[in-house]
Amino acid sequence: MTTISVPGTARSAQAERTRAAIVAAAHDLFVAHGYRASSLRDVAAAAGISHPGLLRHFATKDALLAEVVDSFERDNELVLLEQLAADEPGTLGYSVIAERNATVPGYLPLFAALTGEASSPRHPAHAIVRDRYARLRELSVDAIEEAMAQDTVSQGRDAAGEAVRIAAAWDGLQLLGQYLPDRVDVVSALQVYEDALALPVGWREADDPVPSDVAVAVPSMPSFASPDDGDRLGYKVGRERRAKILDGATALFAQEGYGDTSLRDIAARVGVSKSTLLHHYGSKEELLSAVLSDRDRLIESRGSYVRAARAADELRNLPLGAAENTASAPGLIEVYAVLSCEAVPADHPAHAYFEQRFGDVIDHFAALFRAAQQDGDLPSHRDPEFEAVWLTALWDGLQYQWLYDRSSVDVAAQLTAHLDDVLPRR
Repeated sequence: MTTISVPGTARSAQAERTRAAIVAAAHDLFVAHGYRASSLRDVAAAAGISHPGLLRHFATKDALLAEVVDSFERDNELVLLEQLAADEPGTLGYSVIAERNATVPGYLPLFAALTGEASSPRHPAHAIVRDRYARLRELSVDAIEEAMAQDTVSQGRDAAGEAVRIAAAWDGLQLLGQYLPDRVDVVSALQVYEDALALPVGWREADDPVPSDVAVAVPSMPSFASPDDGDRLGYKVGRERRAKILDGATALFAQEGYGDTSLRDIAARVGVSKSTLLHHYGSKEELLSAVLSDRDRLIESRGSYVRAARAADELRNLPLGAAENTASAPGLIEVYAVLSCEAVPADHPAHAYFEQRFGDVIDHFAALFRAAQQDGDLPSHRDPEFEAVWLTALWDGLQYQWLYDRSSVDVAAQLTAHLDDVLPRR
């Protein structure tokens, strides 16, 4: 019997082996040295091929990062499918997968890097991450509906909505845990939430106190913006030029990230020389700080905000701000998403800003939830600290999802559905 070799098939198999070797080498290098510090030449050398040979498979490092993280996500999907087919049907597998991810070296920082960087539609991995969200939502709906059939999730819950929210909160928790590891435990938080899904929407103990007529003082919202120093230049032309530089830097940081954007790139976009840019902002780090402060000022200048009379209503009104942000300031969401994910490494110039910001937001939400519990609006079985961490993670995660699928993800509606469950009205 004669075996006929098919050259095209052999070449295809060899290409797949080469591609797999590149992905494996990239994974090891990204974990050992970090994504930013590892070049495509480093990956090619580790994979035992030439740099031009690598470029035939992956044109950019971003595309390679997407493939590395996508391989993790495919494994996660298999675990979730296995959970659906387990001997104990109706058991949700989110915390199991999160526990597994926590043991995979480098997974969490790589996932964070990709989530933020690929949020721009121009990014080569944008479609991969968008499709990952769609697949995860589909699998989650199946898992939740199966759990509802087995009475491990309450029958009155909306499977599609819960699938969106738990995926969003999961992403947000994974990011928060890298900034606040002593305060955020992804696995235990998911387990608490999975257990809570067994209760009806808006459930409270029968002997919970009735909401009081007189509410405690509503904690003030913290301010993250630095004082506006735009007037220190004195001249209108100087203020206008600084504003143009900030707008250009914000747009490029949102599209390319801080690390991959140079001062020359920003100067060219704005139409000024690099020396002129440095006259207004003495360094790239100073410009980054100004971009973050300017974003905070713009977010906080929302004229429609009026502090509520009760802490529960202050929390219930948060989706109004989310709706305004997505409608009127998508660029501010984009730059926040990219930079918050990029700044995970401790030596990033924005790391301390986000570490402080996340801590302050959680502190504020926790104070609101504690006040709401004192007023009798937050059911007694709910822990204010947990609810604060979960709400922070959920909001950020919903914004990431929205950047990938703006037509299907309604940030405000999802936040409202969550808060209606946590803060039931009587």
